[in-house]
Amino acid sequence: MSDLICQRILLKLSGEALMGEGDFGIDPGVIARMATDVKELVDAGIQVGMVIGGGNIFRGEGLAKAGIDRVSGDHMGMLATVMNSLAMRDALQKTGVAAHAMSALKIDQVCEPYIRNKAIAHLERGDVAIFAAGTGNPYFTTDSAASLRAIEIKANLLVKATKVDGIYSADPMKDPDAEFYSRLSYDRILSEGLKVMDATAIVLCRDNEMPLRVMNINDAGALMRLTQGEDIGTLVEL
Repeated sequence: MSDLICQRILLKLSGEALMGEGDFGIDPGVIARMATDVKELVDAGIQVGMVIGGGNIFRGEGLAKAGIDRVSGDHMGMLATVMNSLAMRDALQKTGVAAHAMSALKIDQVCEPYIRNKAIAHLERGDVAIFAAGTGNPYFTTDSAASLRAIEIKANLLVKATKVDGIYSADPMKDPDAEFYSRLSYDRILSEGLKVMDATAIVLCRDNEMPLRVMNINDAGALMRLTQGEDIGTLVEL
């Protein structure tokens, strides 16, 4: 335990990360590998909360642009995050890790309700708490939900796991000359409009001094190395 730089983290995964090489849904092999990485953290004594997006199934904002009422679309997106959370819970349980899906929407037959003190109790027992359905409110993204939950559970670090190595000046998939940033401030992200998380999420982290690390989820074992102090991805702080 002495070589760990944080004892409790909030891990934010995009729904798209669960697709693997597919165009839709969940790749069982990918989610099993992610569960193995989380198990490594739990076995080391790190408390893990998770938020998973729903973009592999539905995106409320995208549905709104297609003509569906924004509130209805956002509720559909929240339900997509519930589906992903249940899949992750199952994958973790198959590795022997106790995990709980906790929903901000009332779906008692499927998930536990999100109650902050109960979530912290799960974490303190060494169980993984997966926070589903965003904040339970339309117009808020799962990035904002991740920032909020990280603050609520008093995480030492918010980790956003993506398909790229960290934060760049532009999309490195489209611009080979994009500059990689190893360190950034929240204010610079906001002033330059860098596509990291939505502005609400960034402001929440900034105002509550929650450090954010952006890294590549496809780098096997990187999560464990990160918690041991290795400089991985991009660190965002004041």
